[in-house]
Amino acid sequence: MTGAVAAEVMVPAPHVLDAVLEDLEEGIELVHVLSEGVPQHDTLKMVRLAKSYGAVLVGPNSPGIAFPPGVKMGIIPNMVLSPGRVGVVSRSGTLTYEILHHLTASGIGQCSAVGVGGDPIVGLTMEETVELLLEDSQCAAVVLVGEVGGRDEIRAARLRDELPMVAYIAGRVAKPGRSMGHAGAILKEGESALEKIEVLKEMGVRVAETPWEVPSLVGEVMGE
Repeated sequence: MTGAVAAEVMVPAPHVLDAVLEDLEEGIELVHVLSEGVPQHDTLKMVRLAKSYGAVLVGPNSPGIAFPPGVKMGIIPNMVLSPGRVGVVSRSGTLTYEILHHLTASGIGQCSAVGVGGDPIVGLTMEETVELLLEDSQCAAVVLVGEVGGRDEIRAARLRDELPMVAYIAGRVAKPGRSMGHAGAILKEGESALEKIEVLKEMGVRVAETPWEVPSLVGEVMGE
């Protein structure tokens, strides 16, 4: 009725699946889910439904999507964003804001910032987000913001030859079996943030030791 093509979902977790289905049935092409605590079996259904409708699902437990200066969904603070040529792709929430702040404070703007979500199962993955950035002529480099658990950052880094990449991985001192803030950041036995960092370095990705080191590395990979 309104011609809308994107929708935001921020309802209590038990109602997220119904809200997403309603959006898809109305022809929404991009659904962003801010809500956290969504049951994983509901997320699996949402991911499958979105694909069947030819829509993009971002989240759940995603802090937001932003295309500076004028487009934003979610809760990414406006003051940390500035227009530019760097794409930020993150599994985190607060770390996303911090790294965006350091980039903006250093005069490095962003073409987009996407929080894919912190749950074990999400719609749009980091790798798929980077693939979309490859189609953006304004994007000159990518910053991956990752955490312990999973291999999504490493899968995204396979596209490093297409776009220069810098990464920051949180959780260097995390203990196995402990959830670090949300459901997706669980360190399993035999995994560590340090191991993930070493793999990324071997792949040729510049990895920052701290969030505030990210801007200098971005400048280096962009030749600035």
